[in-house]
Amino acid sequence: MTTKEEVIRLRQENRVLRERVKLLEEQVRVLLEAGRAQEEQASQRLAGQEQEIGQLKEQVQRLEERVKKDSHNSHLPPSSDRFHRQPKSLRKRSDKPAGGQEGHPGSTLRLSAAPDEVIVHAVEECLHCHHDLRTVGSLPVERRQVIDLPPKRVVVIEHQAEQKQCPACQQISAGTFPDDVRAAVQYSAAFGAIGVYLVQQQFLPYERACEVMQDLLGPTLSVGTLQAMVQRCASALEPVETQLKAALVLHQDETGLYVAGKRHWLHVSATDQLTHYQVHAKRGQEALEAIGILPTFEGVSVHDGWSSYWRYGCQHALCNVHHLRELTFLHEEQHLAWAGEVKDLLLSCKAAVEEARAVGRTQLHPLERSDWQARYEQALEEGYLTTPPDPPPEAGKRGRRKQSQARNLLDRLCTHQEAVLAFLENFAVPFDNSQAERDIRMVKVQQKVSGCFRSLPGAQAFCRIRSYLSTLRKQGIPVLLALEQALSGHPVFPAF
Repeated sequence: MTTKEEVIRLRQENRVLRERVKLLEEQVRVLLEAGRAQEEQASQRLAGQEQEIGQLKEQVQRLEERVKKDSHNSHLPPSSDRFHRQPKSLRKRSDKPAGGQEGHPGSTLRLSAAPDEVIVHAVEECLHCHHDLRTVGSLPVERRQVIDLPPKRVVVIEHQAEQKQCPACQQISAGTFPDDVRAAVQYSAAFGAIGVYLVQQQFLPYERACEVMQDLLGPTLSVGTLQAMVQRCASALEPVETQLKAALVLHQDETGLYVAGKRHWLHVSATDQLTHYQVHAKRGQEALEAIGILPTFEGVSVHDGWSSYWRYGCQHALCNVHHLRELTFLHEEQHLAWAGEVKDLLLSCKAAVEEARAVGRTQLHPLERSDWQARYEQALEEGYLTTPPDPPPEAGKRGRRKQSQARNLLDRLCTHQEAVLAFLENFAVPFDNSQAERDIRMVKVQQKVSGCFRSLPGAQAFCRIRSYLSTLRKQGIPVLLALEQALSGHPVFPAF
């Protein structure tokens, strides 16, 4: 083979080798790109799994916190406790003995000075020698009384209007019936007051109230008639409600209830002598404006920190029992030491105020009050140091990340320090909002016993009458007589 042919062959082999090298390089490039794609996909899957794991951890933590919450460390009522555990009350054990305390009035039956009926059991002969004693004077008698019901509990009173013809002008004149006698046959205000009392004070459903009245009193009462009595009573109490809303209101709260199957809100405003209820479709500022109490109120409003209350310029005080429950949860379940310190500090402040009030003082010494405030601020500073803020939200996500419960509570206790410690400044401001919770609890009892309200007018009538009855109870005024007067068109006005 000549040298020229060898050169041509070598060139051809070189060209073939270069093509093979290019093919191998292309295959390597494809393999590298596929590997990088698979690596990127694996990295994305890993990041997605890590994010999902983080979300699941947060969800598990929230569920565990919900399971650990009960009536002693949250706002949940005792009836919602899911597990039978020994409750840890926030109250301290008292030194007083069990049972009735000294000075308690009691409810012992006493002899009446003017009994309605007297039955004399005469002694006609001696039980020993059978001597005739009918003409012998009696010694002091032994008295025993029985509180009984009359056999006929309903009295039918007939009103007759005379008609006479004048002999002079031949015109007929008729007697006039009383203003409250309007129909041929009707129920009296006293009879209707019992029906209104059963459904508004004792929370019986209308059907059961009618059944009770028929069994105890005799006459049959329809549900429609009882509803009309309730509406008539509510209409007569409108001027009472107007004055009630204008009086001083201290405690405020709200709770959900259902009217005609739709969610509504019941708002309560109360003192230890007055109570006002009102139902509204909204919970926030729109409802408070419609009620009309807070817009002109200038006193101290004690509440649970709902944001709508802060929009008004009155003085504010926060319910510290809510804070104690939240602090109890953080201390017992999340083992945050600062929560236990703040809880003990609030209870110590409460005890100091009670001791000062017991010895007749109307306020704490300014130095003592300043000391309590300084200790409070120091405890919150320790809480901020041991409970750092949450990291900022990840890039690409709008808004800020939701804070932890501990951090939210710290911010609230710090931002509203004046409202939290208002009871230290003014002894007239209570430590908690228990008055409103006690007043609102009876409405929850009504919901459990009788269910939801079928109409908005029925719910409004209930709120007005219930406000009236609760106020009368607080002031020691008999409610049945007051309901009778209201149905007669002349309601008893409580002290405002």
